[in-house]
Amino acid sequence: MKSLAEAKKFLKDNSVKYILAQFVDIHGVAKVKSVPASHLEDILTTGAGFAGGAICGMGIAPNGPDYMAVGELSTLALIPWQPGYARLICDGHVEGKPYGFDSRVVLKQQIDRLSKNGWTLYTGLEPEFSLLRKDEQGNIHPVDATDTLQKPCYDYKGITRQAAFLEALTEALISAGLDVYQIDHEDANGQFEINYTYADCLKSADDFIMFKMAASEIANQMGMICSLMPKPFSNRPGNGMHMHMSIGDGKKSLFHDDSDKTGHGLSKLAYHFMAGILAHAPALTALAAPTVNSYKRLVVGRSLTGATWAPAYISYGNNNRSTMVRIPYGRLELRLPDGGCNPYLTTAAVIAAGLDGVERELDPGKGNGDNLYDYSPAELKQHGIGILPQNLNEAIRAFEEDQVLRDALGNGLSEEFINLKSMEWVEYQRHVSDWEIQRYVEFF
Repeated sequence: MKSLAEAKKFLKDNSVKYILAQFVDIHGVAKVKSVPASHLEDILTTGAGFAGGAICGMGIAPNGPDYMAVGELSTLALIPWQPGYARLICDGHVEGKPYGFDSRVVLKQQIDRLSKNGWTLYTGLEPEFSLLRKDEQGNIHPVDATDTLQKPCYDYKGITRQAAFLEALTEALISAGLDVYQIDHEDANGQFEINYTYADCLKSADDFIMFKMAASEIANQMGMICSLMPKPFSNRPGNGMHMHMSIGDGKKSLFHDDSDKTGHGLSKLAYHFMAGILAHAPALTALAAPTVNSYKRLVVGRSLTGATWAPAYISYGNNNRSTMVRIPYGRLELRLPDGGCNPYLTTAAVIAAGLDGVERELDPGKGNGDNLYDYSPAELKQHGIGILPQNLNEAIRAFEEDQVLRDALGNGLSEEFINLKSMEWVEYQRHVSDWEIQRYVEFF
């Protein structure tokens, strides 16, 4: 939508009665207010008002100012699974100014740094998800009881028996403006992936939120759970959200260089950007893998399934899926994030880390083509390969000490994130699990 008049016609032509003024909290969870379509202009000017203290991670006390969600007209889109509704993506404003605790505002600030060089970061996000059901005891299982193969990746029966959901989700995403081009059954029972075309990194983050909204609600309508939980089953591969990336100048990719003698097809800019990501990997992990459960996915050595697609090592390699950064000729694929991340904060941190590598002309060192899952600790040390944080506390401490990423997010938001995640770790540490009960109640 280019003009208010066009937007009003769009709403009328599609019988839209309500607009969801939408933003995300610090966790990347969609928050909305439902606004009658006749009040579109209000969202675009003063914004939809929220009690700031009621929103997680906004740093606003109960006696603080209101959080105003001001809409960006170009993002107006139908919500196909919810007839009569449209979504308008908003940026947070407080006291008339863009608010530094708002995730989308933070990402725009990092995008502005790229824009000064005439650069745009393009990203393609690949969310994996699990289709689940709960039994009478509240335990989760793959929704399809026949999806039991030991290696179900790309299985015909596995994908066919969930065709109703996958088709409904795909068609909804296409109607909402996402260009879906592939759908597959992944390597865990009940696990799938829907791929949609890359875009500039702001739109990619917006699209991921639309994906989550669509997937969760369409699944709910069909009596199932669509989960992006990083590791729902200890004995199956987890759900990642790989991030493909390149920088362009509006005419060509500045990461692509056929003269690269290594065969990676990367430019000096790409190598410096990647080196920054590798240098800040421990702190970046806190944002890309932000839950206690995330670290059940980022395991060192073999997983309980005998295979894993998640990185544990700070490294890169030519089309190597055992490294943190894979090089699919001419671009980068960061394999670290999972679906629990806030895409705006994660992307902002990636830009900050990458630009630090560019500004300091960092060298990522030699790539590795080996299967790193087979490396012993001695071999990892021999090759100078570091290990990613193995729990949330380690990652938060690394983020706490990384001034580059903290500056990128802003000190206030960084402190809010550190405090929230530190408490999450404390609560987890104090929780007595079923595993502990079963192991220790009669052990002594």
